[in-house]
Amino acid sequence: MKKNIHLSTVLFCLLMGYGLSCSKKENPTPNPPAPGIFAPPDFGYKVVGYFPSYRNPAAIPDVKFRMTNVVNYAFFTVNTSGGLTLNSPSTFTAVIAKARANNARIFMSINGLSNDFKNATASAATRNNFIKTIMNQVRQYALDGVDMDWEFPSTSDGSDIQFTALMKELSDSCHLNGKYYLTAAITPGKYAGGFRDAIKAELFGYVDWFNVMVYDDFSVSTPYKHHSDMAFVNVSLNYWLNTRGMPAAKFVLGLPGYGRPSGITQTNTILTYTGILAQGGNPLSDSATVTSSGFATPYTVYYNGTATIKLKAIMARQRANGVMLWEKGQDASDNNSLLKAACDTVGRTY
Repeated sequence: MKKNIHLSTVLFCLLMGYGLSCSKKENPTPNPPAPGIFAPPDFGYKVVGYFPSYRNPAAIPDVKFRMTNVVNYAFFTVNTSGGLTLNSPSTFTAVIAKARANNARIFMSINGLSNDFKNATASAATRNNFIKTIMNQVRQYALDGVDMDWEFPSTSDGSDIQFTALMKELSDSCHLNGKYYLTAAITPGKYAGGFRDAIKAELFGYVDWFNVMVYDDFSVSTPYKHHSDMAFVNVSLNYWLNTRGMPAAKFVLGLPGYGRPSGITQTNTILTYTGILAQGGNPLSDSATVTSSGFATPYTVYYNGTATIKLKAIMARQRANGVMLWEKGQDASDNNSLLKAACDTVGRTY
């Protein structure tokens, strides 16, 4: 009798265990991804805004932070010893707080002299130290990612090989368990040469997206040349996406928040978008007649007004994966805002 009771109990437990097992299969509990090296999840259309260390965060309204889902703090600068110098730590702290309060991701953007970049990445040992320094800063400030703004590695001196190695190894660190994003600012690709060719196809697998600087196509000798028109956008998209095979999801279209002249010096003649509007420039236009303190003779400055920004935002929606603005402090804070024009056009709420 005792034996029969024991067997019945065992049978009951087995049946109950089987039932519980079936229940778990029907309603599985989500499991975290297995540890490894993989990119963080893509969050769709990017609106990236650079914030330079020389700007006052208090002067930029909160809504301008809500318009961008990524804020790149510019800059952490590579120094001669292969370390990083944070420009204006108090500004950085304020930008972090403002980005967090307005639901924007915050990245550190790294710039510096090309020679200092080359020294910092000259060997496996120096790259390792450089990457440790970067990751220590990322963790210290609880950042969301790293933006590399090396202008520019080149095939002419072998720094392209160093850049590729740096981004591969930095990707391994950023993408450990899919924790941090890695981006890079790159040439628009219009002109052949060592800078353009330094961006190898294998980088497309290491970098989460590229902030493509589709501006500054200026000339000091040719008049009436716009530095960032729609034709330039098409050339850049066609080169990187069609000729080079960059995934469209990794192309983020750079927009200028400033204007340049053509056919004259660029010294003391470049004006911010807000500065152009202050001199009577039309926010719907792409050129205006202005003066500047260092160049008193009236001249024509070429910029992107809201109409062109809307066209670029649409193009970036159709063929790429977002827009980037250099930089927040140059943009208007009212209805003439370039960021507002871009967001409204693609239906990004803020």
